[in-house]
Amino acid sequence: MLYKFKSKAAGDLIMTAPVGDRMMALVGRAPAAQGIFLVAQMPAAIAALEQGIADEEHARREAEAEAAAEGRTLPPPKDVSLRQRAWPLIEMLKRAHEADKDVVWGV
Repeated sequence: MLYKFKSKAAGDLIMTAPVGDRMMALVGRAPAAQGIFLVAQMPAAIAALEQGIADEEHARREAEAEAAAEGRTLPPPKDVSLRQRAWPLIEMLKRAHEADKDVVWGV
């Protein structure tokens, strides 16, 4: 499954199922083939995504500090960061919110 987010305020955004499912989990939604972010829901969704990014980065800094205290170096992350994955959706939600347009997917 692919997530194809659409809004009249921004270009389409496509995410693979694992990435889209993670975004849905961060904003407190179950993965779904169809859905909508209403304008009123967007500030909370943006805040949740930004909090997820902050949490991931904080955990990485703590792990690096712990490794440094033990004289080790952490290997670089294997995956693309949440910041990189979530940024397009956050930007879409911000633009849609400013334009007072909903964001839909699967329709």
